[in-house]
Amino acid sequence: MPDGKGVEEGRGRVLLVSNRLPVSIAPNSEPIVVKPSPGGLATGLRSVHASGSSLWFGWPGVNTEPGEERERIARALPPSVVPVHFSADEMARFYDGIANGVIWPLFHYLLERVPGDIRDWSSYESANQRFADAVAKEARPDDLIWVQDYHLLLLPGLLRDRLPRARIGFFLHIPFPSSEVFRILPYREAVLQGLLGADLIGFHTFNDQRHFSAALLSVLGFDSELDRVEVEGRSVRLHVFPMGIDAASFAARALEPDVIAASDKLRASHGAGKLVLGIDRLDYTKGLTRKFLAIERLLERSPKYRDNLRLLQVAVPSRENVSAYRELKREIEEIAGRINGAYATLHSAPIHYVYDSVDQTELVASYRAADVMLVTPLRDGMNLVAKEYVASRVDGDGVLILSEFAGAASELAEALVVNPYDVAAIAGSLERALEMDEPERRRRMRRLREKVEARPVELWANSFISTLRLEPTSLGPSDLRRRPEQVAALADELATQPELVFALDYDGTLVPIQSTPDAAAPDEELCALLAGLAEAPNVRVAVVSGRTVESLERFLGRLPLALVAEHGVWTRTWGGKWTRNIEDVTAHAWRAPVLAMLDDYCARTPGSSVEQKTVGLAWHYRNAERQLGATRARELRLNLVQILARQPATVLGGRKVVEVRPQEADKGGALKRLLGDAPAREVIVAMGDDRSDEELFRAAGGSPYTFAASSLPTHAHYRIDGPPAVRDLLARFLAKRRGHEPPSISAEQREGALT
Repeated sequence: MPDGKGVEEGRGRVLLVSNRLPVSIAPNSEPIVVKPSPGGLATGLRSVHASGSSLWFGWPGVNTEPGEERERIARALPPSVVPVHFSADEMARFYDGIANGVIWPLFHYLLERVPGDIRDWSSYESANQRFADAVAKEARPDDLIWVQDYHLLLLPGLLRDRLPRARIGFFLHIPFPSSEVFRILPYREAVLQGLLGADLIGFHTFNDQRHFSAALLSVLGFDSELDRVEVEGRSVRLHVFPMGIDAASFAARALEPDVIAASDKLRASHGAGKLVLGIDRLDYTKGLTRKFLAIERLLERSPKYRDNLRLLQVAVPSRENVSAYRELKREIEEIAGRINGAYATLHSAPIHYVYDSVDQTELVASYRAADVMLVTPLRDGMNLVAKEYVASRVDGDGVLILSEFAGAASELAEALVVNPYDVAAIAGSLERALEMDEPERRRRMRRLREKVEARPVELWANSFISTLRLEPTSLGPSDLRRRPEQVAALADELATQPELVFALDYDGTLVPIQSTPDAAAPDEELCALLAGLAEAPNVRVAVVSGRTVESLERFLGRLPLALVAEHGVWTRTWGGKWTRNIEDVTAHAWRAPVLAMLDDYCARTPGSSVEQKTVGLAWHYRNAERQLGATRARELRLNLVQILARQPATVLGGRKVVEVRPQEADKGGALKRLLGDAPAREVIVAMGDDRSDEELFRAAGGSPYTFAASSLPTHAHYRIDGPPAVRDLLARFLAKRRGHEPPSISAEQREGALT
């Protein structure tokens, strides 16, 4: 787990790419003045960019025409940033016309804001091309490239075309809409193909990841696994990285004397009544009009608050040159004026509306002063304001009301979570917050603070970078298919190794995938081959499978092999004794609801079946109609992940099977248990064909002899062509081993040979 101390050094640079640079040029300044850019993204990526091994690409904040002015700007900027320039017309078409005029409202489900005639898509393409040109010019082979947000949805694919070996990540900071909404976009195929140029795509919430997977299936016909999709021989990983804040910084700022003084002054200026706070960018996604209407509803039904409540609403200016935002500003001001006209007294007005930016002192002071924080966006990727309020409440008091459609709601369950479209419900939650007793307020705030502090923004950035580094390279393993001479050479090389352990998957590796599990019984040739391997000098063989104990005993029990059943729930050592490694099934509360769900899918999917194991459960769809089976399997995996979100169980997508198993059961751990704690003396040869076998490859301890018998992306060193190729390699090894037994060697010689 990353510790938040910064990106590892000495492993290539990180190239950050976003619409805006973390610094900007002050307009009309002479000489050129460079100042920090505000915003959560600059803060979030600070630990990465400050590591000294990063370049940041983006627009410098001023529109220019090609020529000397752009050269002057480039010279004035720090060497760690690379400007990507646009003229005023280009920025209007790319940024205002498409990014914020089409993609922003569509991804936030505000379809009435999407223009009826979408123009300027070519400008969006050209802007992404310009970013691709700038990055490709600077990129080195060992760089990581991390692209940010909805302005650059096409960029990963453009970079993949230019830099096929590059390791590319993308993070979406806004929601990804449901597939039904996403399909409204005329350029939906181009957007998905662009994103699939990445090796890793990150989202704030699981819902966003789920919607993206659904869009891949409905638009492109790509059936994704739980956390990845296979694209032209590459594996694109899909992952959730909830973004945090610099909680420690907000907490420290809240304790500074100037902030405390400003907070006390703010409280005094609003009298003895309750202070409710709203801080939002002026945007139609933030639900400001409904927030005001909820205040009005509360004052209507509870007259006691009419001179005892004030909403301090700060609306930070945004996109003032866009007509929709100017109209929104006028509408909000009219509603606030109407409510104040109806409920203001000689001493106070219920809404204090401020259209302005606030500095850090004013911001944290406002957080400290507020009795209630009201955060009600209609849709939001994360919403860091909610987390900032929590981090600033060092006094342990205060109540957070949070929209269920903000990404933060999936983490901050101790907030009062509301539907922002339900004005009456917001008013009810506001009254509950105002009447909440102190012990409950403090209990909720304590838990909220623990959660916010546990996920600092550095963890978000470093987790993404670490995951991107760990992804298999886009080129994948060495492909030995249709290269029998290389397979033979590897078998001969293996035969010279002093001591070996073969860790072999069964279905899909030693035998072909069959229509039913019982149809995959081993033939005599395979039994003879395994027996010969087990009897070869200084060779041990383990079959590591997801099958049940009964199945493995029936198929292979008479052979002198170690056996692993149910991904490690059971192991049989080379001495022939079975050991159970996982606790009794009755301890797994998740099993009953999962079984009910699998039975339901079985009833709705002709040709599918449910297999009950000692602890795990499996839904097989080998005999179902192909498209129906794939669709049901994908749907089932998504539903299982949701109901098992807080359970000690893992959902595993295999070849024509969806399996649920205890978290502590995996093939890699089972292999390690078989080999014990003694120093490694044997070279491990691992062979498998699906996702569960990746655990075997990782457990092989860096052995160069790992083989994937499928076309799936893999961490294995080699790819071979299914069970026939596996058997050929093993038979070649055995023949060579029998003809040339290695001499007895000392421990020192053995260690040297393994090295």
